[in-house]
Amino acid sequence: MAKRPTIIWTKVDEAPMLATYSLLPIVRNFVKHAGVDVELRDISLAGRILAQFGYQPDDLAYLGELVWKPEANIMKLPNISASVPQLIDAVKELQSQGYDLPDFPEDPQTEEEKEIRAKYDKCIGSVVNPVLRQGNSDRRIAPPVKEYAKKHPHKLGEVSPKSESYVAYMKSGDFYEHEKSVTIEKDTKIRWEFVDKNGNVTVLKEVEVGKGDVVDGTYMSRKKLREFFDEVIRDAKEKGILFSLHVKATMMKVSDPVIFGDAIRVYYKKLFEKHGKELEEIGFDPNKGLVDLENKLSKLPPEKQEEIKKTIEEIYKEQPGLYMVDSDRGITNLHRPNDVIIDNSVPSVIKNGLKAWGPDGNTYDCVITVPDRSYATMYSEIVEDVKVRGQFDPTKVGTVANIGLMAMKAEEYGSHDKTFFPPDDGIIRIVDEDGNVLMEHEVEKGDIYRSCITKDIAIRDWIKLAVTRAKELKMPIVFWLDSLRAHDRELIKKIREELPKYDLEGVEWYIKAPKDAMKFTLERFRNGLDTIAVTGNVLRDYLTDLFPIIEVGTSARALSIVPLIAGGGLFETGAGGSAPRHVQQFVKEGHLRWDSLGEFLAFVEALKLAYKQSGEENKRILIMADTLSKAVSRYLDTDKTPKRKVGQLDTRGSHYWLARYWAEELANQTEDPELAEIFKPVAQKLAENEEKILSEIAATEGSPKDIGGYYHPDDAKAEAAMRPSKTFNEIIDNL
Repeated sequence: MAKRPTIIWTKVDEAPMLATYSLLPIVRNFVKHAGVDVELRDISLAGRILAQFGYQPDDLAYLGELVWKPEANIMKLPNISASVPQLIDAVKELQSQGYDLPDFPEDPQTEEEKEIRAKYDKCIGSVVNPVLRQGNSDRRIAPPVKEYAKKHPHKLGEVSPKSESYVAYMKSGDFYEHEKSVTIEKDTKIRWEFVDKNGNVTVLKEVEVGKGDVVDGTYMSRKKLREFFDEVIRDAKEKGILFSLHVKATMMKVSDPVIFGDAIRVYYKKLFEKHGKELEEIGFDPNKGLVDLENKLSKLPPEKQEEIKKTIEEIYKEQPGLYMVDSDRGITNLHRPNDVIIDNSVPSVIKNGLKAWGPDGNTYDCVITVPDRSYATMYSEIVEDVKVRGQFDPTKVGTVANIGLMAMKAEEYGSHDKTFFPPDDGIIRIVDEDGNVLMEHEVEKGDIYRSCITKDIAIRDWIKLAVTRAKELKMPIVFWLDSLRAHDRELIKKIREELPKYDLEGVEWYIKAPKDAMKFTLERFRNGLDTIAVTGNVLRDYLTDLFPIIEVGTSARALSIVPLIAGGGLFETGAGGSAPRHVQQFVKEGHLRWDSLGEFLAFVEALKLAYKQSGEENKRILIMADTLSKAVSRYLDTDKTPKRKVGQLDTRGSHYWLARYWAEELANQTEDPELAEIFKPVAQKLAENEEKILSEIAATEGSPKDIGGYYHPDDAKAEAAMRPSKTFNEIIDNL
């Protein structure tokens, strides 16, 4: 008897969570006719907090176990990688809803406070992805999306050949310069030690590693970092261009907020010189952004507050203009560390003709500051390419797919628990259980030291996936690896050892440093040729935003498949960068413009996996996948995507069209006449009631919506707001 497969749909945050209230009933009621169950599991920020304090089951922990089983089939929607301010906001909201949660202890002193802080720390930053991503990433643009983009190209800003925008990065003192790397020769334990000037040893951490695992250690000099910021800010002032900082504080939640904080310490140097005592008194933490100062300023007497505000105004007159997140509200690039996320912010500048928004609401050239040069050089290459060769044409460019080394917390994205700030000048070293020193670094007090482990099994699986995709797609593969970088040298050795194990007939492959790989790829890209970029974890993240944004206008339309090492599948959908603004608009005026296209595309792939998991006996599941894919093509061709303004089609209306097209495709298919008979009356009712359904949805627009909470909506209120058409609901629920 065939197994009954279950697809897990994740309850997340913000706009994709709201869209789920509308879309999930459609999906469940359709695929139940193919013997597929769809189960909802809560990995939202609020859900994670409530689980930590025993108010609900820990669904993230459950999924963390499931990904190591072959039956795993998970639809992972974009969730919040929470900053501390977001976490605090979510806790306040949950407290207001009656949950007895403790306040977030910013400076825990007692054992109880430390225990509370440890629970909250499990909810901060990118805690979901490392748990679920137990496989490597296969990310690309689905053919219907690429075709749509060529027929309906999005606008890209013209680039002036006189543009003064450029990418600035450190020439010394960064992570790149100091990196050391070693491949472990046998299963062992390793420990990180800090040795002070007097030879006293403190063990920082100890972990087990396996034979073949790659272990790195590196550090960034804070002194050199601040000198770099000072130089870049002065250069921006001289050139009359904006200063902008691009980091990834959501994923690099330990190291990047400190880099961000140093940018504030340098840009607002005068503030610290004049008011250092007061800033210390109120506990201002630059690593949390200027918002932290705003929140704590009221602790000072009114006259002191005015003095500080006046100094800030003086700074803005003396320093270069800042890249703005929201110029209307005066929110700068340095407001909050997770406001400007490099993988989205740099492509936005490129898309905008190498211009960024300034304080006055106009666009200007800017210095794109990416401190560590490990990946900054590839951004520099594309920025210079655009200056010389002009803006990209979405109707003519090729596509750049990506195979990313992501499994088992690979590379820097797994470094959080191995990031240390030396308490004094000294040495940080990595030692194995036999006492052998694998590497050591001389560090100064406060430097950012980080180390990561990339598992041998993950690396070999990544190489295998790259070869498999190269053969399937008949595209060249380019390993973006720099032989001058210690970590990359270890990977290159493994690639050269592993590739001969495969039949490489017809496979064109290269190993190129990121700057050269970008140059090679852009040459092909501009000529309409397709390429597979095979990259580490960080470049996976950066490139799978960069190229889709150029190709189709948004990375939310990229298809992200993670073939799990244990045999299951994880299907990631969309990109949540704009999700907060969508929710704000919905609450204010009842119009949601989240495009669920990513979910539609991913669900096609989840159904294909469900077919395999059913023992390839249940052909109905394949029919469901095939008809959904055709429905998505029609959805795009007829432009039923949500629009920006009240009165236009929104997310709920777009779900009606997807359901209708899917029902029509199922009704018209001839492989399974019984299934066609089930969906013929559904398709007919949806078509006959088109005007009534869309008018019932439209009638709810233009007025505020109470959903009972931002981070933790009331299910009944949110469902009522997202399923306002009684006619549509009856057709779907009675399927």
